[in-house]
Amino acid sequence: METKDKLPKRWEKEMEIPLYEVWQEKQLFQFNRDNVMSGKKELFSIDTPPPYLNRPVHVGQTTTYVLMDFFARFNRMIGKEVLFPLGLDRNGLPIEMSVEKDYNIQMCDVTRKEFIRMCKEMLEKFSMESVSSFLRSGISFNSWDVGKNIGDVYQTDSPEYRALTQATFIDMWNKGLIHEDERINNFCPGCGTTIADAEIEYAELPTMFNDIIFKVKETGEDLIITTTRPELVCTCGMVIYNPEDDRYQHLKGKTAISPIFNKEIPIKPHPMADIEKGTGLVMMCSAGDTHDIQFFREEKLKPVIAIDIDGKMNKHAGFLEGLLVKDARQKIIDTLKEKELLVKQVPTNHKTPVCERSKDPIEFISMKEYYVKQMDYKPKMNKIAKELNIFDPKSKQILLDWIKAVNIDWPISRRRVYATEIPLWYCKKCNEPILGEKGKYVQPWDEPPPIEKCPKCSSTEFKGETRVLDTWFDSSISPLYILGYEKDDEFFQKAAPCTVRPQGKEIVRTWLYYTLLKCHMLTDKTIFKDVWINYHIVDNKGKKMSKSKGNVIDPKEILDKFGAEPFRLWAAIEGNLTKTDFRCSFDRIEGATKTLTKLWNVARFIEMFPENEKSINFDTKELQELDKWIIHEINTLAKDAKRRYEKYDFHNPAIKMKHFLWETFASHYIELVKNRAYNSSELFNEQEQNSAIYTLNYCLDIMLKVLSPIIPFMTYTIYNKMYGKDIQFEKFPEFQDISEKIKKQKIPFSTSKLEELNSKVWKFKKDKQLSLKAELSEMVIPEMFKQIEKDLIAAHSVKTISYISDTKIEKTEIKL
Repeated sequence: METKDKLPKRWEKEMEIPLYEVWQEKQLFQFNRDNVMSGKKELFSIDTPPPYLNRPVHVGQTTTYVLMDFFARFNRMIGKEVLFPLGLDRNGLPIEMSVEKDYNIQMCDVTRKEFIRMCKEMLEKFSMESVSSFLRSGISFNSWDVGKNIGDVYQTDSPEYRALTQATFIDMWNKGLIHEDERINNFCPGCGTTIADAEIEYAELPTMFNDIIFKVKETGEDLIITTTRPELVCTCGMVIYNPEDDRYQHLKGKTAISPIFNKEIPIKPHPMADIEKGTGLVMMCSAGDTHDIQFFREEKLKPVIAIDIDGKMNKHAGFLEGLLVKDARQKIIDTLKEKELLVKQVPTNHKTPVCERSKDPIEFISMKEYYVKQMDYKPKMNKIAKELNIFDPKSKQILLDWIKAVNIDWPISRRRVYATEIPLWYCKKCNEPILGEKGKYVQPWDEPPPIEKCPKCSSTEFKGETRVLDTWFDSSISPLYILGYEKDDEFFQKAAPCTVRPQGKEIVRTWLYYTLLKCHMLTDKTIFKDVWINYHIVDNKGKKMSKSKGNVIDPKEILDKFGAEPFRLWAAIEGNLTKTDFRCSFDRIEGATKTLTKLWNVARFIEMFPENEKSINFDTKELQELDKWIIHEINTLAKDAKRRYEKYDFHNPAIKMKHFLWETFASHYIELVKNRAYNSSELFNEQEQNSAIYTLNYCLDIMLKVLSPIIPFMTYTIYNKMYGKDIQFEKFPEFQDISEKIKKQKIPFSTSKLEELNSKVWKFKKDKQLSLKAELSEMVIPEMFKQIEKDLIAAHSVKTISYISDTKIEKTEIKL
């Protein structure tokens, strides 16, 4: 695509549109499997986080994908075959909850098939909006088409993806890694399903401390016990006090009688009781919170569960049976008041476990679920986490802390519908489980099993499993899926492990942990070489973005207002992994446009000095000293950028390149060399002019290539119009010291000294209220600048220059 059209006067965001449309249409970044299999190119694979499509993508997701695009574009430039597929997560609770909200229904209000149809209808609506934001942001995915080839767009609700999820269940079942058990589980009443520990958050919610009266059976004395869950008095299994609490030493071995329910409960000293909290006496309920559950396990107490999966009290709650939890709480408080068993109530904020999705308080309910045996793998997972390359390294602690906190097996079955079905049927006669066939997506609730007779009792009647798999059981196979696991074994053996997993810190304990765990169980591999952890996108004041605060920025609004390039440059400049969060605001993004304008104007200036035959074939042995200096500076930056880019650091190179562009190159080098480039002075000959032209184009070439992964639209446009090539397929600069063509040679002056000298001259003229072009009769400067005398004379309009041996710039003398 060769062209020599001049650059327009200014860069406009509308110039991005035809570029990303052509990139999409021509599928310029398709993945070439043969290059990897033949060994022609090294593979660089990105396990892209598939965003949920219950809503259009937000600014945090878009920023993360922009940063991943930096990885992809850079690695293409260093000659690697880049696997960078777009994945779309279309499974699980977030999808179902959005449908319930948008259609104003509950899942149970319609048939399973009808609800699934609604989910698909909503997903089609938002899929295109998400893809549009990514496309406009310049993300160079391998393909924009949904397909079955490596590198194509994949969807987690596709038959192919779900078939692989079910195949992994079958393999883990056959390995004895999955079992069914009735245990107390985290249950979200709002979502209507079991959830894992990793899906729980904690919120300070307003409640009441209730002081209620128990009796001591042996003495008849009153025991005042403080609780926030009086509706669970019926499940109390023990009353405890702290062993150091002198107030209650006489109660050891005695028995408490619970109010209203008159249940006999043992009293025991235990360090879990806090002397300073409430009255110091604690009623331990079967499943009031995670501490209760742990206590019952340790004390080998049989739990009594009083709340059913519909969120209502059951028969164990006596007169509270059938009431919702909040209604039951009010009723027992009213009853305690009537019977004068409530001493007082004190308002408080209580740290309450809530569902991370619905924000409903969690209940703890006993039910049968399927589990993955993760407890046996804790030592191995800890070893994997410690050996894993994580960027920034401090983020590793998030993973290590979570592994340490894991204390139960992973519950993987869910009582919802829009997710991958558990591939099991059961014999109606003997309950023998029947597994589905590997490689085929099955829906046991709607289709017959793969056998006609039960292998155990020969019955021909079966019932299909209605539960589905946890969404993390689905998404934890993303690296397996993109690398062709069980579909292209030859490629998988060559390609695994995946090069990098980029993701947010908030899903380290879910997506990252479960992926490492499950893929190790299936392949005995650590499935990634590197993990890159991104932080939250917050507003300009450091506050987390939320709709309720009104500080959310829609990426479409950013793209409409500024285009992709300021947004992408902001992401690089702001994206310091050693910090905690990225601050985002229109002002910060708009600030990046100034640097883009500067680059554009510099390119337009250099465009006035096009490469000609003499400059292209210029003998670099004839480079002028000033030119050697700036080439050394830009090559040092390029070398540093390559080293940092390889470690996913685009922030520091972007900051350094921004400084180089504004200060070193534009403010100092161009100001010093432009007279020589124009050949407007008799001081310079043609060879010296060609040295300047060669160097200007050389430096622009390097700047554009280093910045190309970050700002692909502008760098493509400049490079194409000035040099007639597609920069996206140019090699990243490779240099040793100054360059391959320039012999090693110590530059006599430093950048800081040269900038200090120029600034001193300009300040002198400004203080004298003179034009910067005003003539000077003489300058007395350090001898280190002698080799750039002509450029200094031309730039500062000075008649003669004398030299001193002192290297201090303050010794410089300037004379009118």
